[in-house]
Amino acid sequence: MTADTGTPGKAAPPPRAPVRARRQSLGARLAEGVGGGAVRVFLVVVGLFWLVPTIGLLLASLRTPQDMAADGWWNVLTEPSQLTFDAYRRLLENDDITGSLLNTVYITVPATVLVVVIGSLAGYAFAWMEFPGRDWWFLGVVGLLVVPVQVALIPIAELFGGIGIFGSLTGVVLFHVGFGLPFAVFLLRNFFAEIPRELLEAARLDGAGELRLFLRVVMPLGGPAIASLGIFQFLWVWNDMLVALIFTDSGSQPITVALQTQVRQFGNNIDVLAPGAFISMVIPLAVFFAFQRQFVSGVMAGAVK
Repeated sequence: MTADTGTPGKAAPPPRAPVRARRQSLGARLAEGVGGGAVRVFLVVVGLFWLVPTIGLLLASLRTPQDMAADGWWNVLTEPSQLTFDAYRRLLENDDITGSLLNTVYITVPATVLVVVIGSLAGYAFAWMEFPGRDWWFLGVVGLLVVPVQVALIPIAELFGGIGIFGSLTGVVLFHVGFGLPFAVFLLRNFFAEIPRELLEAARLDGAGELRLFLRVVMPLGGPAIASLGIFQFLWVWNDMLVALIFTDSGSQPITVALQTQVRQFGNNIDVLAPGAFISMVIPLAVFFAFQRQFVSGVMAGAVK
């Protein structure tokens, strides 16, 4: 007996040839190779090279002026006995550097807090509150993003001189707040607008007013974006020298201007410049690494939405 091969009168279909695996494109092969061990090793090496200037500055700040004048900072790796904290002790005895470091804190902290608070309130208003000309006002805020800082230096300097705050910490803080708010409002408004409307309406049905809704619902959900904004603003203000160089005097200058003054007046004062520059660098790095998880969450949330 023979097995039934199908419907009578019809020949059985020929067996199909095995389908060849499609050849991957160059882009696909590169994308798969990104997660490989070689790429990770390469990224680690790049990161170490990126840290070389910071490590060199740290080691230079821990050496005496005589050792720094004799050879390079890398010699400390073979002669660790050169390490000393005398430069930091002398730095703390330098009133110009310590005072400018405090001025930097007095400028950076208020400028960051005010931008975050005002930007959050304005971003919520533009995203969820109805008022006349809301879209036009928001377009005006977005248009301020293209205004360069250099254009406003002279007019604002004349304005601050007229009202008596030129050369003070207040003037520098107000300048940074004014130029930080457009980006803050733009960023937070777009983030707050992605919050589900049903969630806000449910809170309103429970009796929550606008202020309570903002504090209890919007602010917790917008935490990653607010943290990202705070890091950006803190780093920008802390590392700024152009605005501080113009709007401060000898009693209100931050650390960036103080170090520049030390270079101009005492070109060989490396025992003060090296530890001062390292402290000026390590504080914003510490802030960034302390809030890096919130920063990455804010960036990824914006990308996913």
